[in-house]
Amino acid sequence: MKKLSPSMMCVEIDQLKDYLSIFEEEKIEYLHIDIMDGEYVPNFTLGTDYIRQLRQLTKIPLDVHLMVMHPEKKIGWFDFKEGELVSVHGESTLHLQKALQEVKCSGAKAMVALNPATPVSSLEYVLDDIDGVLIMTVNPGFAGQKAIPMAVDKIADCRTFLDEKGYPNIEIQVDGNVSYELAGQMSKKGADIFVAGSSSFLCGISGVKEGIQKMRRIIG
Repeated sequence: MKKLSPSMMCVEIDQLKDYLSIFEEEKIEYLHIDIMDGEYVPNFTLGTDYIRQLRQLTKIPLDVHLMVMHPEKKIGWFDFKEGELVSVHGESTLHLQKALQEVKCSGAKAMVALNPATPVSSLEYVLDDIDGVLIMTVNPGFAGQKAIPMAVDKIADCRTFLDEKGYPNIEIQVDGNVSYELAGQMSKKGADIFVAGSSSFLCGISGVKEGIQKMRRIIG
């Protein structure tokens, strides 16, 4: 089943409870949290306190994207829970397996995020350590970017790579310009989890419910 993960970076903070109410009503599968440290990416967003407070407001599992340097040293800051998703970038650490093992020890599902220019083959020696792959179709750091066409094509390359290596159960998440125009194509190429932001239904609370329903029809 295809799943949605709205980007909480795109949610107006003064309407947070209203958004969460709609997300719960529409049975949204995950809430995508972008953690940026200003070093790995040129931006600084959200953090540990935001995550703790969000868990008190909703039972929807969190989908945490760590865009930080040396994530293996910071996994313990977040008190990850069973059923949550946690993505780390291979480019951000010399000890990727250690970071993934730290995530798994917390009970969360471990994922590797791949920047647009990072090859799928970089996953080869961590396949036993991951539950999912996050394909970035934009360079991480800012919302509102246009998808890089070759990065969209990489979704299909990743699905083929995983299947051929004997890992058909590893899910593929896609993040970056997941628009109504591109989401169907991303789904056909093999994406399972869709990070939705300002390119689709997170552009004002008035159209969120209808936008979620539209996106579900598109991704199938």
